[in-house]
Amino acid sequence: MKSTLSTSLKTGFWLLVTIAASAISFAAGRSASQSEKGEQILNTSCMVCHDLRPIQMQALDTEGWAKVVNAMVEKGAQVKTEDIPPLIEYLVQSYGPLPEGAGKKILLNKCTICHDLKRVKQHLSSPEEWAETLAAMLNEGASLSDEEFAVLLGYLARNFRQ
Repeated sequence: MKSTLSTSLKTGFWLLVTIAASAISFAAGRSASQSEKGEQILNTSCMVCHDLRPIQMQALDTEGWAKVVNAMVEKGAQVKTEDIPPLIEYLVQSYGPLPEGAGKKILLNKCTICHDLKRVKQHLSSPEEWAETLAAMLNEGASLSDEEFAVLLGYLARNFRQ
């Protein structure tokens, strides 16, 4: 009897683990596909009229991107109503808001030439590591004055700290 109870508990446990893992995988796949769909909409609808640069320099939240997208649709952008939410979600994830402060404008004007905001926000580092990263970017051709370097370093170290 004890053996049967133990086997039943093990079977139930593994069934629960399998269901939980499946649910997590499904949610992750859905999120990735929503992001991919948002990027596809951006490429097929937004890039028809303008390039990516104005988008890279916005750093808006959900409400801000919703206003921009709705204004573009009113001006004639070909975006289906059901495609607006995944587009806005993608814009927020990839070009979403940044903390206010000295350095934000430099980041938007200089760093986003090569990097999207998602990459910048995910790169959490110590002040020393940010200094090394910025020095490496200068070696790669980034255009920063000494003053901009110091302001940007302070901004990154303060807001994207490990």
